[in-house]
Amino acid sequence: MDSGYYAAMTGLVARTQALDTAAANLANAQTAGYRAEREYFRSALLGPDAIDSQLGRTVNNFGLLGGDRLSMAQGALAPTGNPLDLAIEGEGFFQVQTPNGLRYTRDGSFHRAPSGILVTGDGSPVLSAAGKAIPVPPGEPSVGSNGALSVAGGVVATIGVFTFPSGTNLTPEGANRYVAPDGVEPKGTTEASIHPGAIEQANQDVIQGSLDLMVMQRQAEMMQRALTVFHTEFNRIATEDLPKV
Repeated sequence: MDSGYYAAMTGLVARTQALDTAAANLANAQTAGYRAEREYFRSALLGPDAIDSQLGRTVNNFGLLGGDRLSMAQGALAPTGNPLDLAIEGEGFFQVQTPNGLRYTRDGSFHRAPSGILVTGDGSPVLSAAGKAIPVPPGEPSVGSNGALSVAGGVVATIGVFTFPSGTNLTPEGANRYVAPDGVEPKGTTEASIHPGAIEQANQDVIQGSLDLMVMQRQAEMMQRALTVFHTEFNRIATEDLPKV
């Protein structure tokens, strides 16, 4: 079978998956703390004899979409005036406690809950550098660039910012929360800077996201047309040439 068919099929699968990713990125371009996903490609060996296999050589000549990875590029910081809204500049995530376990986010839209602790917009407790819930006593709060939360001049706790080993791929959960892989432990960092009274916006530009979506659509359509050409040619061979053999 013509290797062009495999090339077109591989391209169509890859562009269809990339189209889904581009659509998700664009849909969340206005979501605070959203990390855009970028596709990456890999080669694939189809077993121990793949190097000597015609199919193996064909597949490896054309990249397969390996999946998506989070982009850790910095998003723009938008001022809000709320002293408990926090934005991270640099690497790292806030750690929050949810009913499903620990989750990580760059969305620092925090407030003081009626129970007196610092929580996210949906009421999940934000954790300190020590992994504890953070009390916010009555009074005017302030947060330093190192994450130290103070009320009436007294430091209450340090808001945790956590990083992961290089190459760790977090799993998205919802729009802007992420799950760490099993067995991977985050570490607290002091290298990131916290900006109070601001929110980090998504690191996906709307204009670039729209352009990416259009490009992926056109590439997917091209691969689909190529498959149609090959399919038509195979049908011609089957109906016209093979009966003559």
